[in-house]
Parts: sequence; structure tokens; C-alpha cells
Amino acid sequence: MEEAKREVVLTRLVAGRMSAEDAALVLGLSLRSIRRLRSAFVARGPAALVHGNRGRAVAHRLDPALVKRVVAFARDRYAGCNDSHLTDLLREREGIVLSRASVQRILRGAGIPSPRRHRRAAYRRRRERRSAAGMLVQVDASRHRWFGPNAAHAALVGAIDDATGTVLGAVFRDHEDVAGYLAVLELLLRGYGVPLAAYSDRHSIFFASPRERESIEEELLGRREPTQLGRAFGELEIELIFAHSPQAKGRIERLWGTFQDRLVAELRLAKVDTLAAANRFLPGYIARHNARFAIAATDALPAWRALPAGRSIESVCCIKSSRIVAANNTIGFEGVVVQLPPRSSGGWAHERVECRQYLDGSFSVHAPGGRELARSAVPASVPTLRVRYARAPISGVQPLARDREHPWRKYDERRFKGRVPFGPRTA
Repeated sequence: MEEAKREVVLTRLVAGRMSAEDAALVLGLSLRSIRRLRSAFVARGPAALVHGNRGRAVAHRLDPALVKRVVAFARDRYAGCNDSHLTDLLREREGIVLSRASVQRILRGAGIPSPRRHRRAAYRRRRERRSAAGMLVQVDASRHRWFGPNAAHAALVGAIDDATGTVLGAVFRDHEDVAGYLAVLELLLRGYGVPLAAYSDRHSIFFASPRERESIEEELLGRREPTQLGRAFGELEIELIFAHSPQAKGRIERLWGTFQDRLVAELRLAKVDTLAAANRFLPGYIARHNARFAIAATDALPAWRALPAGRSIESVCCIKSSRIVAANNTIGFEGVVVQLPPRSSGGWAHERVECRQYLDGSFSVHAPGGRELARSAVPASVPTLRVRYARAPISGVQPLARDREHPWRKYDERRFKGRVPFGPRTA
């Protein structure tokens, strides 16, 4: 159509029915180009208007054999990888260096759609990143079929720095639990330090719901006690911020989208199908991920802090609960009986002590002042840590004394008809 238009204009120009200025205006060309086209049109006719590259192969086109290889990889070995991830895999593993746009054009031309469905996003106001690393850390967990579509669901618990997008630590668990978050917190503390604030969702792992009934100890104390994670963040003096929507903590939500694309494929290529093997695979993958996606913070001076005075990583990243010492000065914990040592004023019978269960499966017993009284051995196999008591122990509140004159402990002949429900028969 463009050549036909030029032929009509140049015919009128040669016949003298149109000026060169009008022809340049109609065709959108300069006067110099109009004079060049007029000379060629007079000399060779309409054939002079055909572009010289018509019918020639594109000089920088991709080799058809290379295109077939990329399509074969996308349908076989790297099936399910998104365009960007496939581009990285082809460069790293196959030595095929192509741009993402070229890979996308090849795949769409071969009828291979994108594995992710995109929908129009609602309008949201952008929240600027924090200026320095360590100012804000986002923590969350993603439940997904990480080991393939036919495998069971597993939870990946992780943390990401808001300023740089650096993945600070991650761990695979059977499900989202307190032990997983404590393990990630330990990785964060050992690798970077204590952040100023943490951003999380409103999961009951992080805070006590106002709709949950208060315990007797909480009623005596006059306030709600924190959860195990709330206690850990409080001991580290980390401000805990709760998000009201997934979009509010979009940094880590987008990380899960990237991991569900890339990490699933990487685990499949590495033939990893168990939690233990996946946790061994994670550090190397996270290092590669950070090298690829992390950015520099606006402020080069990081905001990571040292541990507060008197705190240690072991004393924070554990599950704490309270126990009442038996009359023989022993503590029963998770099926293990531990004998407590004597003290100058006698024993510890009927007193409340603190038990700390560590991530390696061992536990220790501590006096009210924090002094360690006993410690168990590390088991050969790490048991699954279960939090039977979601709340942290309350210091300074002793258990209520048993009232033997309570009506529930008295014998009622009319109600129980000769049976003794509680304690010995009374006169």
C-alpha cells in the first residue's frame, strides 16, 4: 500500500500536476528524498519503488535449528518454566544466550503459552522501599506443591529485606508453624543481625486474637500475653507491624510468585523431593536468587543491630513454657524426666520454672531469674516441635492454690447417688 501510494504521487509529480513540496507533505518525506525517488522513478519506473531488502533473509534472524532446540527444551526438560526463568536456564545450563523477548517470541510462535495467567491489577498506591537494609523485614509462609503437582503440599517459610529485596533466609516445613518462623529468625540473626521492624500478616502465630478467651493467668495479670513469636520479637525489641491485606506486604508475596515459578523447576531439575534435601538445596539457590534480583539500598549504611544486652540467639529462638516442679524435684517434659539439682534453701518442689525447647530437639530448665538448672541431651533425630501452649509463660504469676473446700470437691449424695467424684468421702 505504501508503494502504491508513492507511485500515484510520483506520477502526478512527473506530469507536473503536483509540486515537490506537496508531494513531500503527502508522503511525509523530505524534499531531498522526493527528488531522489523522482529520479529513480523516471529511470526505472514503478520497480524503483520496491525496497531493496524485499525477498532477502534478515541478517540477524535466529538460526532455525536454534529455534527448534529452544522449543524442544521448553516442551520437555524445562516445561512449565516462565519466559524469564527459561531464558536464564538456557544461558546457564545450555549455553544459549538469547534475550527474554526473543525467547518469548519463539515460544508464542510455537504455540506455547505462558504458564502464568495474568489479570488486570486493581489500582493501588505505591509504597516506597525503606531506605536502608535492616529497617523492615517482611516474613510470611507459602503453602504450595513445591515438589511437583502430584506431591503433597509443604510450607516454605521465609523473610525478605524491604529495602534491597534480599532473601534473608527460608526453610521448608510440613506446614506453617512456630518452629519454622523461629528457624528463619535464627538464620536472619546469624547472617545479618536484628532488624528495626518486621511486617507480617495477622496469623494467630504472631498475635493473640481479641476474640480468643483470656486464660486465668492473663486475667490475674490484667493484659494479654504474646504468642511465642510475639515474645521472641519483643525480646529482640523488634517492632511487629501487622498487614491488613496480602497487597500490603507485596514484596514477599511477589517473592512467592517467583519461587513458585523458578524454585519448583530448580527442585525438579535437581531431583529434590524431600524436605530435608530441599533445606540443603535452599542456601545455594537463595545465593543465586539474591545475585540475580537483589538491588542496592538508597542508604548504603545498613540498619542492622546487635542483640540486646543479656540475650542470645539460643535463648530467643526457642519455645518457652512453664512447668510446676514435682515433689521429688523433677520436671517431666516431652516424655523425659529431668532431675533438678538442690539449692541452698532446699529444693524446687511446687515452684514454677521455665522450660525452653530448642530447634535441635533438646530442652533446658531455668529458674525464675533465668539461671539454667538442667539441660537434656540432643536427641539423635530431631522430633517435630509441637507448641501445646501457644502463649509464652507469664513471669511473676504463681499458679492458683487448690481449694479443698470448693463445692466441686465436696461429696453430694443427692447428685452422685453414693459415688465419690472428687477426693475422699466427707462426713
